[in-house]
Amino acid sequence: MGILEVTQRDAVTHLTMNSPERLNALSDEMLAALQETLDQLADDPTCRVIIISGQGKAFCAGHDLRQMQAMRQNEDAGASAFADLFARCTKVMMRIQSMPQPVIAQIHGIATAAGCQLVATCDMVVAAEGTRFGVNGVNIGLFCSTPMVALSRNIAPKKAFEMLTTGDFIDATRAEELGLVNRVVAPEALATETAALADQIATKLSAAVRIGKRAFYEQLSMDTAAAYAYTGDVMVENLRLSETDEGMQAFIEKRAPDWDQ
Repeated sequence: MGILEVTQRDAVTHLTMNSPERLNALSDEMLAALQETLDQLADDPTCRVIIISGQGKAFCAGHDLRQMQAMRQNEDAGASAFADLFARCTKVMMRIQSMPQPVIAQIHGIATAAGCQLVATCDMVVAAEGTRFGVNGVNIGLFCSTPMVALSRNIAPKKAFEMLTTGDFIDATRAEELGLVNRVVAPEALATETAALADQIATKLSAAVRIGKRAFYEQLSMDTAAAYAYTGDVMVENLRLSETDEGMQAFIEKRAPDWDQ
């Protein structure tokens, strides 16, 4: 088995981080595997939804601190090695949100630091009861500045800043209240509930979902007037799809749409 297991079930692709002895840390190897696999899936028309989960007792414990300490001890590497690490991590995070397919995080155990960043970056999150989330770098003297970017775009700024400065964990129920998590389910139902959500999304017109996901993230950074102007154009683009014409006609005729997708 590799460091990232890839399984396909119908239109859903499941990526399982498989480094349980390191709590699925975002090591150089894990980041490379995620980047390569996501880039491949972005061009795969048979994949409509992606699930990311972790093997073992935790989802992801963030960056690999042993690798980071080794970088520090390498006098030839210097600051450029750390800059490269965070650039590669950022590239993976931005790839997730630029993917045409929705990406669902299936979370259990803990998601800390860059692991919490990964959670916040995914489009949707299903978490098992008892899961804990934190941006705990401050506890070892390293403020979680890059995880802060994704976290502060998911939950209220004051709540995010409290997590970043105290290093405290929040549980899955609190994470759902704050908007970091979509659903909290019993641990034994985690896989089936996540799969059910993925399957539901996979039944929708994939072209419409791809257009919609792109528009969702584009409009977030715009002011209201610009967002309406942009999304009006997106609606026109969507309406011009022949599959959308079929979907609307099927609704009028009270039948299921006949989509060849």
